[in-house]
Amino acid sequence: MTLPDSDDPRATFDYFSNEYAQALQAFQAIENQASTLMLMGYSDDLRQFIEQFLEMASSARELAIEKGETHFAEWFGELVEKAESLRSAFGVR
Repeated sequence: MTLPDSDDPRATFDYFSNEYAQALQAFQAIENQASTLMLMGYSDDLRQFIEQFLEMASSARELAIEKGETHFAEWFGELVEKAESLRSAFGVR
């Protein structure tokens, strides 16, 4: 889904709602599989998943700020913080 060009608040809300739902699902998948990946010796893969997630969530947060969607910006920011904590907890820098 792409961000609508118009200033239609509903379309913008729908866009960010969908992006947030996908980001939340992706974070939960990473979080649920982190221990298994580490135990199996796939720390590089875990690091890459977290880095990709951080890039996506940070970009979405910045876009939400740009569009004046403060609640979505805050929620994406919380996901970024959680991913950074997960990265630190597993020592995959």
